[in-house]
Amino acid sequence: MKKVRWQDYFSMLVGLWIAVSPWTLGFADDFGMLTWNALVIGVGIVILAAIDMDAPANWEEWAMIALGGWAAVSPWVLGFMAHRTGTVSMVASGIAVAALAGWALAVSGRPGKVDEHAHGH
Repeated sequence: MKKVRWQDYFSMLVGLWIAVSPWTLGFADDFGMLTWNALVIGVGIVILAAIDMDAPANWEEWAMIALGGWAAVSPWVLGFMAHRTGTVSMVASGIAVAALAGWALAVSGRPGKVDEHAHGH
């Protein structure tokens, strides 16, 4: 049986939050670009976390760092800082995902190496 890192579960939850946040925070109808951005990023993070749970490899962590980084800067790049709650949610969630993925990479020992200990292989 595989041992899954808690970071994978938490990343999946954050990804789910990002995906549903436009409707939960009430800006889905007013900010179309923010809504699509959140949906694509959130679903991407959920998929990557699920893949990492099933077949762990460090490329998933690097991809989550990229998605988390994009989430954190996307309010400025896409110009939707006017929605303060959506911006704060994306920035905080993006930083959380990137930090969790970075942490998972750090405990794996070295970049590019699968963390056999953390996954129970």
